[in-house]
Amino acid sequence: MFGHYNVFVFILFFFSENGTDYQEMLLEMTGQKTVPNVFINKTHLGGCDRTLQAHKDGSLQHLLSGENEAYDYDLIVIGGGSGGLACSKEAAALGKKVMVLDYVVPTPKGTTWGLGGTCVNVGCIPKKLMHQTALLGTALQDARKFGWEFDETVKHNWDTMKTAVNSYIGSLNWGYRVALRDKNVNYVNAYAEFLEPHKIKAVNKRGKETFYTADKFVLATGERPRYLGIPGDKEYCITSDDLFSLPYCPGKTLLIGASYVSLECGGFLAGLGLDVTIMVRSILLRGFDQDMANRAGAHMEEHGIKFLRKYVPIKVEELEAGTPGRLKVTAKSTETDEIIEGEYNTVLIAVGRDACTDKIGLDKVGVKVNPKNGKVPVNDEEQTNVPHIFAIGDILEGKWELTPVAIQAGKLLARRLYGGSNVKIFHSLLWPLEFTVPSRDNNQCYAKLICNKLDNDRVIGFHYLGPNAGEVTQGFGVAMKCGVTKEQLDGTIGIHPTCAELVLYICWSSRRSGLD
Repeated sequence: MFGHYNVFVFILFFFSENGTDYQEMLLEMTGQKTVPNVFINKTHLGGCDRTLQAHKDGSLQHLLSGENEAYDYDLIVIGGGSGGLACSKEAAALGKKVMVLDYVVPTPKGTTWGLGGTCVNVGCIPKKLMHQTALLGTALQDARKFGWEFDETVKHNWDTMKTAVNSYIGSLNWGYRVALRDKNVNYVNAYAEFLEPHKIKAVNKRGKETFYTADKFVLATGERPRYLGIPGDKEYCITSDDLFSLPYCPGKTLLIGASYVSLECGGFLAGLGLDVTIMVRSILLRGFDQDMANRAGAHMEEHGIKFLRKYVPIKVEELEAGTPGRLKVTAKSTETDEIIEGEYNTVLIAVGRDACTDKIGLDKVGVKVNPKNGKVPVNDEEQTNVPHIFAIGDILEGKWELTPVAIQAGKLLARRLYGGSNVKIFHSLLWPLEFTVPSRDNNQCYAKLICNKLDNDRVIGFHYLGPNAGEVTQGFGVAMKCGVTKEQLDGTIGIHPTCAELVLYICWSSRRSGLD
């Protein structure tokens, strides 16, 4: 069957004189504890399941032909975000020759950033830092009621905050480059485009073209904000890609869209003392629990954020240039023919994001893509319809767009490809004391549990609206992954005083009242 090719299949028997020694050696080499342990042309394939899968997807014949030795790399990862970096480092740690190609196309305003992807540069990290800035402002307001005395006027300096945030992000960018170097991953700052099934073209910022080949590819290109397609949107508006490094305070700001990006940005901008308005086409946080979404909206309105509901912008005009300047926004009602106008210093568009897959040559190699949003359908092993091309992260069709998911998916993919693993990521699951002294929102915490009555009241949904939501939700996320039930939460004594214990009060009150 295998002809003259180098195929080794290790099947060890414990009664063999050196069987245990060989087993330990192979475990150290491959991370695989089971037999058979298959190697082809010095490449570790895996066990029985991986060998059968390789036969099915065509990669077995590819290995047997010996063609892999002709490629420049074992793996090329296109995209240097959280998922791509995790995948590349894991593959390199498993002994593979790996390249990462990453290039940020500047926004219409000219904004660009370094290695690390959306979360690090223009997403989770700067957002949380600016949110913390806003919380410190609120703490100052509360401080006098705790006995702190200060007479001078306290004001916020945007440039100081922006410089501090960008300096921290810059340190992360450098750290990622060092980590790749330490793992012997070749990082190239260039835009990648497929030319042939195993060949890409890489174009750097100076326009120089270089060509590379690889046995396998991982698409990890992420998403970018969507524009409106109306007069003046790209000329005068910004997106979240621009906000976190904006060189001036945005002033009076209109946010267009009711996405979580819009509400998060609007929240911390208002917390910095800015005049904030959010224009909503229909509902807040489409796709989210509307009870929770409306509660969040009501909370924001109570803190001075204005909402223009049932309107869509039709054009944006510049009245005065500057940093910031003055813009006029014309909008139309979604229910009547009413037209309204408003003046703002900054207009931020947050109406969704599109996958960065339309200009990387996927059509040339036959990778299927959803034409509506650019998303890539994959199987449960992140494999596209082209066997040697995989995809992870926000570009996946119907999967969670979360940084921790992308990181885990990248690591597990590399381990399946090169470490003999069969582990897959599980895409399917995935009154406050602090407020009492200053008399601020003393009943604004809310939680909700959703249980499957047909499965022993297993908890399948968790909602939390209150302080430290990320910290609280993380703990309950682990419990849900372990299959926690309502009965188990009923029997748990809460840590007091915390907001997290509210979830246990839900269980106690529903048990006592006989609610489901």
